[in-house]
Amino acid sequence: MQLKEKKPTRRILFVDRDGVIVEEDQVDSYEKIRFIPHVMEALRTIRRSGDWELVLVSNQDGVGTPSFPMEDFQRVHDRIMETLRGEDVAFDEEWIDFSLPEDNCPGRKPGTAMLSGYLDGSWDIAHSFMIGDRQSDMDLARALGCQGIWFHSGKCGGDRVALETDSWLEVARFLCPDDTLCHRTASLERRTKETDIRLRVDIDGSGQGCIETGIGFFDHMLEQIVRHARFDVEAAVKGDLEVDEHHSVEDLALCLGKCVLTALGDKRGISRYGYEVLTMDEVHACVALDFSGRPDFVWEVDFSRQYIGVFPTEMITHFFKSFSNEARCNLYMSVGPGNCHHQAEALFKAFARALRSAVRRLPGSDELPSTKGVL
Repeated sequence: MQLKEKKPTRRILFVDRDGVIVEEDQVDSYEKIRFIPHVMEALRTIRRSGDWELVLVSNQDGVGTPSFPMEDFQRVHDRIMETLRGEDVAFDEEWIDFSLPEDNCPGRKPGTAMLSGYLDGSWDIAHSFMIGDRQSDMDLARALGCQGIWFHSGKCGGDRVALETDSWLEVARFLCPDDTLCHRTASLERRTKETDIRLRVDIDGSGQGCIETGIGFFDHMLEQIVRHARFDVEAAVKGDLEVDEHHSVEDLALCLGKCVLTALGDKRGISRYGYEVLTMDEVHACVALDFSGRPDFVWEVDFSRQYIGVFPTEMITHFFKSFSNEARCNLYMSVGPGNCHHQAEALFKAFARALRSAVRRLPGSDELPSTKGVL
């Protein structure tokens, strides 16, 4: 009896560098290294799954010329790869082409000359992927016979594109199905006789969004939460500002608290606790937060004025207390004396950074952070 030939099972994830691992640029100094959000978390998950060989494939135009010396490229590239290895992301191979387009080099993407060793039948190329942000990456996928992941917010032509996204978490979830890689989001619409609120929150975002409450100072403070918590937030508030700002501030705080609580789900795998001490010019703020399931609010703040511009300082207290009630969290806040605007802004920034720490997912953990067994 003749044994059947064993089919190759090892798959490859070919990965472009610029625009995929780090932001697109001539990365010739350490200051220009800016990693794409969630790339380390996602690649670590892919790597640990054991199903994938990681292969870096990059075109680096102009390296070796006076404007981009080889030594400038190499030391920065080494730092990028060392940083990834420090996060348990090790590439099995690196293939980098330094030619220019006019050289017509067969190893330059979408040419396959550098990668011919992967076409000897030892690899499951048909179920492998090339992830890149350019058409040449998708053309390389076609030339290799693998599939493409178009890492871009726009559309790309080609029959080899299996996924179009600009989110590394979505890439990891696509390649290694795992609920812990899903973006945690929540949306809410709340209409009363006093306010009309539409809110969407992604607590695994990158600090983007649009907030319109009709209250300038309040919008400015909420933008601090978006940026420093790295939440993606879309908020539209229409309130009875002809009466005052109370209902708009209170109701948005309640909605934000409810959305964060909903997005956290059963809270498995999260840090739960967040703490931040932050300085802003002459003031310092301290915020501690615990998603315990029990609302409690401690406020040790003394504003020397009743208003910041036309915004009542008492509404800052009410905002955070309302959030604590609806998010069911312990929230402790204090700030030292100083300029009232600085006090308020330091509180919002410290709150945001404590929030980010508390919702952070611990790598590989699905445990509930409580000895009670429930939160």
